[in-house]
Amino acid sequence: MYFASDNWAGVHPRVADSLSRHSGGFASAYGTSDLDRAVEDRFNAIFEREVAVFFVGTGTAANALALAAINRPGGVTLCHREAHMIEDECGAPEYFTGGARLHPVDGRPGVSAVGKMDPARLARELNRFPPDFVHAGQPMAVSITQATEAGTVHTLTEIAEISAIAKARGLPLHMDGARFANALVALGCTPADMTWKAGVDIVSFGATKNGCWCAEALVFLDPAQARQLPYIRKRAAQLFSKTRFMAAQFDAYLQDDVWLENARHANALAARLAALFRQADGIRLLWEPQANEVFPVMTSERMAQFEAAGAKFYPWNAPHGLEDMIGENERLARFVTSFATTDDHIDAIAALI
Repeated sequence: MYFASDNWAGVHPRVADSLSRHSGGFASAYGTSDLDRAVEDRFNAIFEREVAVFFVGTGTAANALALAAINRPGGVTLCHREAHMIEDECGAPEYFTGGARLHPVDGRPGVSAVGKMDPARLARELNRFPPDFVHAGQPMAVSITQATEAGTVHTLTEIAEISAIAKARGLPLHMDGARFANALVALGCTPADMTWKAGVDIVSFGATKNGCWCAEALVFLDPAQARQLPYIRKRAAQLFSKTRFMAAQFDAYLQDDVWLENARHANALAARLAALFRQADGIRLLWEPQANEVFPVMTSERMAQFEAAGAKFYPWNAPHGLEDMIGENERLARFVTSFATTDDHIDAIAALI
């Protein structure tokens, strides 16, 4: 019963086979091989326009280098209060930008939009940084997470609203897409719809959580914005010499909709898991999952029962503003499904309940 993280899952067989097939022979290094170029062309097709693609090893690297590419003196990036980059990246964005700050923005009150940035609050927070007021620093970007850290998904309208506010201040919009595919299939739209057509400028395109071994991509929807990124990536030690092995993963991942089928599978099993929790004694959901993360509230006794039975999951901090919705003898937990989660895993939770 492995629900701790989609990072715990192994590699999709198609990805493993591709790595094996490309492991022999010779190919030019540092992203110049025929395979690298072919995968870059695949990204152009996926996003329905010419984009600039840079392979990196981790999602943290993708996020940090995205901000480094658009850095400004005294720079400030506005992101959700519980975004991964502000809570779980050990200051990497600040480090790689030489001290640019991350400024938190709350979501709407209550549980209906947990994890999602509130456009009205974004506008309000931007007012804290008047143009030419040197003491406050200057905004340099807005970043949203899609799907969010709470397993919710920004709608296309919400993305466009956030983008319009950012663009009014001349700011690029970055999307942390560690679970990009899960959000995409949840919305039932195209990558173009969820990104540049809604006003997104830069995407941290995750694949490791969804079936790859170690493959993340930084995608600039306007290649002109990426002129300095080759140097920034090299200086950050993220220019791998044998990038063909990252390209080999993406080559299999993006073929025949493997990435989308993996995400649909994970989302479907998360929905099934959520249905079990809704009907269980001593367990409830504070909000409805939209992707592949489920957050049940359970009694301490229930949590101990799950742990004793071998279920792997994480106790979770309550989102800001929702702490009072969790009782004294209750705990919030996070359960994550992946492409490797099986019906047997869900059946085991059902039997335990």
